[in-house]
Amino acid sequence: MENSLFSKPRDLFLDVVNPRDYVQIDSVSHMYQSLKNSVQKPLKMILLYGRPGTGKSMLLHKLHHDLSKHQKVLMISTPIVDEDDFLRVLAQNIFGHAPREVMTLNRFLEIADALSLSDVPIVLLDEAQLYTPSLMEKIRLISDARAIKFVITLHKTDKEDIIAKEHFQTRIWESIELQNATSEELKIYVQKKLLKSNCFDVANMFNDKNMKLIANLTRGNYRETNKLLFSLFSLYCWYEENNPTAIKYNSIKPKWIEMAAIHTGLIHA
Repeated sequence: MENSLFSKPRDLFLDVVNPRDYVQIDSVSHMYQSLKNSVQKPLKMILLYGRPGTGKSMLLHKLHHDLSKHQKVLMISTPIVDEDDFLRVLAQNIFGHAPREVMTLNRFLEIADALSLSDVPIVLLDEAQLYTPSLMEKIRLISDARAIKFVITLHKTDKEDIIAKEHFQTRIWESIELQNATSEELKIYVQKKLLKSNCFDVANMFNDKNMKLIANLTRGNYRETNKLLFSLFSLYCWYEENNPTAIKYNSIKPKWIEMAAIHTGLIHA
């Protein structure tokens, strides 16, 4: 039901990364400003890490959106795991030249050295935990040669501390860790996202009790919150079309949030 009051709010919480959807929250804005400041420093590599769903990809895409207006920036959202393909993509997009022969690290550095760009190009690598140790070593050597400045995102897991990974042990130039949101931050995130798209009536349906429940279910994880709210508004769309009298338009029923949480797997029923 595309003319539903809830179809637009539903689509706002699709699990996609778009820099135009960036929502300013004090803690996140502080992290983003730190990231922008770090990029301007004479650093060779910057590490942005945190658990899945804490907003790493969003900050990386926003950084690309903001920086690409003024300097050479390449965004690689999907990891390129083949080393020859990876170096070739970098050479073609950064230096405008990729020879036909196999692209070795030495050949890549020769091309970079021959061009000697006045400003060091920036390459943004998302999901860098998927790269092989061998390719990460080449990335480290490229950054050591100051041919390219890398900003990379990595997942932090329970089993290992990303900082302790071998290719970072002695080479932490700068690292920024993202955390899950607090209940209050999550409320600001949801409210601003809705108000930004003029969904005023729907934004007013949420109260503090709703947001505490959502924060408890998602543990303040932005990705899980998006999935939960997409499911919640999909539920409202269905009821609006099939049983509109069941909807209370002045508030969100906690049991509806719990129903959406069951659908997304946050509650195992």
